[in-house]
Amino acid sequence: MTDESGSAEPHRIEPARLRASDTDREQVAQQLHRAMGDGRITMSELEERLGIVYAAKTLGELEPVLTDIPGAVTPTNAAGPPATQPSPRTPENRIGGTPGSATSIAIMSGTDRKGRWVVPRQHNSFAFWGGVDIDLRQARFAEREVTITAVAIMGGIEVTVPDDVHVRVTGIGVMGAFERVDKKDPRPEDEVPEGAPVVTVNGLAFWAGVEVRRMPRTKKVEGRGDKRLE
Repeated sequence: MTDESGSAEPHRIEPARLRASDTDREQVAQQLHRAMGDGRITMSELEERLGIVYAAKTLGELEPVLTDIPGAVTPTNAAGPPATQPSPRTPENRIGGTPGSATSIAIMSGTDRKGRWVVPRQHNSFAFWGGVDIDLRQARFAEREVTITAVAIMGGIEVTVPDDVHVRVTGIGVMGAFERVDKKDPRPEDEVPEGAPVVTVNGLAFWAGVEVRRMPRTKKVEGRGDKRLE
């Protein structure tokens, strides 16, 4: 069809047929997590619906999981252009996903958890005459609040936490150290986004060391912008 000027009208695609972005999926996932926290859906229902969310290719495929949630907003029924949406790289948008391993164990050996993985609500780490390295800089979080219980006996455990999430350290050192240290000039705690994940590290260091290292997720490289830390 053409208008009076003879130019063709642009083809309009129904919103439900538009491709879903990572941000669309994460916004729906966050609403489902809140619904479970409010007691509207069970854990098994949450897991089932998250599977649908992360497999969705179009906006329409995201709608069914929210139809029975009061006040839920789907990507297709949001009124007008979307409000300023958080970038997929912001800490709030790293919440959700299928939980990864719940344990990290090193007995006279070494193990690590790093790169892209999903931190479960509770992760237990144990080192005996060994070392464990847990790096959360590229991790996602199954829930907004997660706990890492670190127990080291004549060994060492290092937990690296990015400076754009909240961190609480409540462990005990007996003839050893259980401490938090800031590395590479991290941002002040009061600048961490309010909705960012919360990581609590507790446990025991006996004749051992547990170190929670808080550091920037990225570093500035002059003339090249931000570079992801390795």
